[in-house]
Amino acid sequence: MEKTDNHLRSTLINRNVTVNGHRTSMRLEPAMWEALEDICRREAKTVHEICSLVEEHRVQSSLTAAMRVFIVGYFRAALTQQPMARDMAAQLAGTAAAKVYRA
Repeated sequence: MEKTDNHLRSTLINRNVTVNGHRTSMRLEPAMWEALEDICRREAKTVHEICSLVEEHRVQSSLTAAMRVFIVGYFRAALTQQPMARDMAAQLAGTAAAKVYRA
C-alpha cells in the first residue's frame, strides 16, 4: 500500500489474512495497515505471520483489537529501543496492554 497524505483518514479497510492456517478478515484504518506493513518489512515477516503471532497470545479481545494493541506496542518499544516483534508478547506482559495477551 502506498503511503499518501491521506494516510490519517479513518475509513476502515477490510483485508483477508491467514492466521495459523485459517483465513479470516480484519478491518483496520489505512494508517494501521501501513504501520503493520512497516513492521513486516522491518521484521522480514509476512502479515500472516505477524497476525498468527498476535493470535497465539491474545485473550478476551478480537484479533483486530489485539492487532491495534500490538502495532502501538511495537512502535512504543521501538522508541525505547527494546526488542521488536519476535519478543513483543513478552514485552507487553509488563504493560497495560497485557490484558489482551496471555502471560
